[in-house]
Amino acid sequence: MQLSYKKLWKLLIDRDMSKADLRDAAGVSSASIAKLTNGSNITTDVLLKICTALDCKVEDIIEAIKD
Repeated sequence: MQLSYKKLWKLLIDRDMSKADLRDAAGVSSASIAKLTNGSNITTDVLLKICTALDCKVEDIIEAIKD
């Protein structure tokens, strides 16, 4: 299984936010945003910061996809 962050990107579009806006609002690094963009693994701490900034649940920004 692999994680997909498509829900996060859709949420950003719906809220008219850029990745830079997300980085600033969540207080995460550019490297973390790059990992998300590339679909790489990210720490739960970063995911929780993003959820706090966007006032959403983890399942609103990621989903598990079968390989």
